[in-house]
Amino acid sequence: MAANLSWMSERLDELKSQDLEWSPPVLESASGPHCRVGGKDMIMLSANNYLNLTTHPRVVEAALQATRKYGAGSGSVRAIAGTLDIHLEAERKAAEFKEVEASLIYSAGYTANVGLIPTLVRGKQDVIISDELNHGSIIDGVRLTKASRSVYPHNDISALEKTLLENKDAERILIITDGVFSMDGDIAPLDQITEVAEDYGAMIMVDDCHGEGVLGDGKGIVAHFGLQGRVDFELGSYSKAMGVQGGILAGSELVRRYALNHSRSWLLSGSQPPGVAAAQKAAVEVLMDEPEHVRNLWENTNYFRTELQSMGFDTGLSETPIIPVMCGESKVAKDFSSMLSRSGILVGAIVFPMVSRDKARVRTQMSSGLTRDDLDKVLSEFERCGKELGLI
Repeated sequence: MAANLSWMSERLDELKSQDLEWSPPVLESASGPHCRVGGKDMIMLSANNYLNLTTHPRVVEAALQATRKYGAGSGSVRAIAGTLDIHLEAERKAAEFKEVEASLIYSAGYTANVGLIPTLVRGKQDVIISDELNHGSIIDGVRLTKASRSVYPHNDISALEKTLLENKDAERILIITDGVFSMDGDIAPLDQITEVAEDYGAMIMVDDCHGEGVLGDGKGIVAHFGLQGRVDFELGSYSKAMGVQGGILAGSELVRRYALNHSRSWLLSGSQPPGVAAAQKAAVEVLMDEPEHVRNLWENTNYFRTELQSMGFDTGLSETPIIPVMCGESKVAKDFSSMLSRSGILVGAIVFPMVSRDKARVRTQMSSGLTRDDLDKVLSEFERCGKELGLI
């Protein structure tokens, strides 16, 4: 007889009663600036596809050619028999783009964090110091360690330095921060973090999933601040601005070799399908050869945010193509999202527990593929719905 799983239903009912149960939209087309959901054409403002590379001809063709040559999968984990030459080519191209010695590709950004963090510390004699708004994958990676832990207020360098002083006798100190924070769209002061970290001999790890393809001419937050060679572990994701899938660790050759030999999530995961690896390499090459994608992204970002603010919307701390429109109450954010959806605009409501109860928002994410006409249509609907809801 099967186990009694009624407790699952109870927990789901509780989520539903609080209007917190996930019901993801189902796309019936490629994820681009325009997509089809539920038989309806929509303008996409909820994707991480900042540079519109998911359908770029060079990326798609590279995936098709590699699939025809190597097949649909590699047949093994990379450590045993699953490393193909295309995997190494993708890693070399990423390292060249990032201006570092080497890189290592993981199955996802999540597995990069949960696989790497536990290898960098050992026990209570070590300490991890983490920004309070770090991504959940970082939090999960930290939980897998036995190290001491300290959380500092968001982007508060004075508090970080105080914490470093309090833990100066730790054997290993690891500072972890997001590069671009995914809910607010603000940027970590990585230059200041690096300066205080070096004063205390601390290791620095940055998760730049939302900074790659966006900051530093697309190279990310380390390049944005000119810190190549000073940040020990730069993690990222191919599934956002790169438009493909997978996680990445960039740094020294020593770091690559160490992670390759110690990250269980790398050692025990089947390797990337050949088509994905080829698409990863092609996406980076497009970024290197076609800088107009990043320029267009920032033109759209600056125009859209300025227009929203001129209408009276609160865009929070945003400095990047992640532009939240603050709503306060969860119900207001959900109503706002629903109204926009009926107008053909796909934008997600971000509510508790993803953010504080009084900081619900709809989160827009810009794409280089959106036209000025697209943005003007969206802005018109934001103004109409915002007035109806009393937000402006």
